Amino acid sequence: MKIGIVTLPLHTNYGGIMQAYALQTVLERLGHDVVLFDRNTDGDSSMPWWRAVYGYPMRVARKIVRPSTLIFKEQKYRAENAVRRRYTDRFIARYIHRICPDDYMRIPNDGYDAVIAGSDQVWRPKYFHKTIDDAFLRFAGMWQIRRIAYGASFGTDEWEYTPEQTFRCGALLRRFDAVSVREDDAVQMCREHFGVNAELVLDPTLLLEAEDYMRLVDKSWVTRSEGNLMRYILDRSVEKEAVVRKIASDRSMTPFGSETDIYDRGIPVELRVQPPVEKWLRGFADADMVVTDSFHACVFSIIFRKPFIVFANKARGFSRFRSLLRLMGLEDRLMMSPDSRIPDSGIDYDRVYERLGVMRRKSMDFLTSSLAPTGC
Repeated sequence: MKIGIVTLPLHTNYGGIMQAYALQTVLERLGHDVVLFDRNTDGDSSMPWWRAVYGYPMRVARKIVRPSTLIFKEQKYRAENAVRRRYTDRFIARYIHRICPDDYMRIPNDGYDAVIAGSDQVWRPKYFHKTIDDAFLRFAGMWQIRRIAYGASFGTDEWEYTPEQTFRCGALLRRFDAVSVREDDAVQMCREHFGVNAELVLDPTLLLEAEDYMRLVDKSWVTRSEGNLMRYILDRSVEKEAVVRKIASDRSMTPFGSETDIYDRGIPVELRVQPPVEKWLRGFADADMVVTDSFHACVFSIIFRKPFIVFANKARGFSRFRSLLRLMGLEDRLMMSPDSRIPDSGIDYDRVYERLGVMRRKSMDFLTSSLAPTGC
């Protein structure tokens, strides 16, 4: 089958890139031809959602007042964006098969048999720029295809849709042939707000093994990490850094990081380049422990069987963390605040992988059955 995938635009976010890569890889191993619909955001896809929402009208207004200055600033931003994304864009170009339309409505039906929405927070309106309806395949309204949601996520247990969005997206979702979501909260939200039954499945990154990701590392030039305590903090704070230092001191470990503050315009752009995806992946292999506030860093800690602790990151979608940790029996790894007690026990990964194995089989069964020819 020829399958299209709709997800959030790819840019410098490691988790977003890897979930797209993983779903593509799993589908290709099932024998399908896969294309990702990666909407062209004109170099602005890595900016925060609030800038995407409010930035355009502000730019138009300013152009009227001082057009030459604003045009220069936009050109500078795009040039800097290309520098920041040089390594992540290289990975995307090498490993992900995609088309980059300016608008989903312009995607031609080039013989697709199915289109899959997911994974990641593809159903979160403030993250899916432009109209959220396209995350429910509005653009494919007249296509004769199988419509599937795999591991789609709202990211939160709070309903963020307007009544109009709820009505439109619910009508679109009821046309789907199969629906699955990534969080247990989302199962209930689909039922209550859309009148649709959804299955709970794994984030697609969890459908692959550590060896699958290490093959990517082995094909790259990245070197061994300079430490054994991986620190991957998206929203930095003095309190979180204090926890990292305490763990390092108490356990005689050396912290290392594989991220940069790409939005800090107070430092030269060359210091804001996002390191290669392979460097981030290698960090999990090299680490003896991981400290993070990232959902996908939790996922890859599990994949690489590493002890980890995670700070609750409510702004980026707390439901994701709670559902994953509860599913794997790892609720004790969550720190609700940097002042919480630091977990001191290890992780019984044999027990965790028993649970993971059950969910992998369920998730793969969902994919294979939802893509099976009608009547089979």
